[in-house]
This record gives sequence, structure tokens and C-alpha cells, in this order.
Amino acid sequence: MNSGRLRLGVNIDHVATVRNARGGVYPDPIRAAREALAAGADGITAHLREDRRHISDADIDGLSILLREQARPLNLEMAVTQEMLKIAVSHRPHAVCLVPEKREERTTEGGLDVVGGHNWITPFVGELNAAGARVSLFIGADPGQIDAAHRTGAAVVELHTGAFCDAVREGRGEQADHELAALKAGAARAAALGLEVHAGHGIDYDTVAAVAAIPEIVELNIGHFLIGEAIFVGLGPAIARMRDLMDRARGSEAAA
Repeated sequence: MNSGRLRLGVNIDHVATVRNARGGVYPDPIRAAREALAAGADGITAHLREDRRHISDADIDGLSILLREQARPLNLEMAVTQEMLKIAVSHRPHAVCLVPEKREERTTEGGLDVVGGHNWITPFVGELNAAGARVSLFIGADPGQIDAAHRTGAAVVELHTGAFCDAVREGRGEQADHELAALKAGAARAAALGLEVHAGHGIDYDTVAAVAAIPEIVELNIGHFLIGEAIFVGLGPAIARMRDLMDRARGSEAAA
């Protein structure tokens, strides 16, 4: 169980999405990462997709340099493919989060099926561990998936919060309560197995407090909402407000 300061990882993928809409160099994800760190982010997350729809290989090069200079962690999200394994091993990011990936999806839908893919995910985790990366598996808060994740040798699980956040936004209170209870139970189970617990996907100002209050969770990774909110208030203020809500949810001692 963790009662200390909850870490915030800011995903800067969609700065690259805006840049790529015009095919130029602006806005720059590296600048966004620098400003996110200055505003209170503890690390930066970026998803290098097979189709390179947002983050590019050059972005990963630049982020790796920046985050080493700043002594802050880069969390590289990627699919379980040999191409991505080669990139991860060459860049040696602080952390690698393995996620499911489909070409036709707009964003990552659902968690990784570690139960069904255990025999090919486990050696993949082993190679990343050997390269010095801290491996996280992005999964649903399902007991079977959590247990399978533990057996792969991964150090971290990141619980998919999308179903809870969607239920809150759509006013489905009973479903939201059910999804939150599942997240709480999943976090407790993972922590009891010795896994570090992160959470992310779909979190906004209205949903962050309930997730942040789960004591076993030590890190939230938030991207799309913060980049969208930055259009109206700026990236620094958007992150600062999220940071404040997280700290308040975790308690005054953690926020101090």
C-alpha cells in the first residue's frame, strides 16, 4: 500500500497528432514534454504505434535525450512486436508499458490479454528486463489477468480505467460504482502479489479523485484530456490543476 505522493505521467501523444495533421514540425512534442515536467509531471509517456499515427521515431530520440538530461523517466508504450522490442532495447527507456494495439482503433481499447498471450508475452518481458527496462502491462482489473501478469516477471501493472471514466461521464452511476470497486480490488490484489500499480485511460478532472484515492496506486498516466484542456487554459495550468486534484485525493500529508 502506498500513502505517499502519487506520481503523474503525462502522455504527449496528441501534441504529435496535432502536428501531424499539417505534416510540419509544430507543435513540438519535445517542447510539450519540457513544459509538462516544469508544470509538475513526474515523467513523460509516449506511445510509438506501428503506423506512427502520432509519435514518431524521431520524437522518441528527442524524448530520450531530454529525459536523460532532466533525470526523469520516459515511459514508452508499445505493442508486443519484434519491431518495438528492437526500438526499446536500443533506446533503453526507464519504463516500457506493453499495450494491445489494433490498426483500426482510435485509441487503445481494452487491456492486454496476458492470460491468452502468456507464452509469447513472458519471453518479451524477459528481454526487456534484461535490457534494464522496468516493464508494465496495461490490463483490465481482472484477477486472472493480474495473476498472469505477475507470472510474466513484469514489475508493474497499469490498470485500465476507461470503463469507469466512461460510466461517470455518461451518468451511469451504478456501473461506475461497479467499475470503481473492480479497480480497488484489482489494485489490492496486484499490490499483494508485489506488483507496483499504475492506472490510466480516460481520466479527467471529474474522475481523477476516485482513482487517485485508491491507496495501492502509485502512478497515473494521463494524456488526451490534458492536451485537450491545454487548448483552453494552457498546458501548465491544465497539469497544475490535475496535480492539485491528485494530491487532494491522496490526502494533505501526501500533498505536503
